Amino acid sequence: MKKIFTLSAALLLFTILLSSCKKDRIIPGNDEAYWLSKEQGEVVYSDVSCSYYVVETYNGYTIVRSYSGSLPYEGDLLYGNFSNLGTRDMYNYSGRFVFTGTVTDYWLSYNAALDALDYYCPYGKGGEKRVFKTATKITKK
Repeated sequence: MKKIFTLSAALLLFTILLSSCKKDRIIPGNDEAYWLSKEQGEVVYSDVSCSYYVVETYNGYTIVRSYSGSLPYEGDLLYGNFSNLGTRDMYNYSGRFVFTGTVTDYWLSYNAALDALDYYCPYGKGGEKRVFKTATKITKK
């Protein structure tokens, strides 16, 4: 009886300790000072029929895949890390919200970005030739 009581108490304590631990995902949120210190880019191509969009940065063009289900609009100003591959949070300054996207290609020339976008989304806007909007909010260094 004493063994059962001791094992039950130990098991209960062990269960409580393990169930109280959780992994927190820390998201900086809408702290604009944090986001404005990151790399800046402007959306120059976005199409509702494709989950990929193109961001023009100081270093060239970046292809980003949207996972949030909503795409930024052409002309939206974004902040984040556009110079490395991978999934990360980005800040839409125009809409004032944080979203998640995956950088698939970065530091591309205009023609290389067009080729990459043709690979990911072969059909463009209604079959017409793709042309990226000219960035107006950022200037190349």
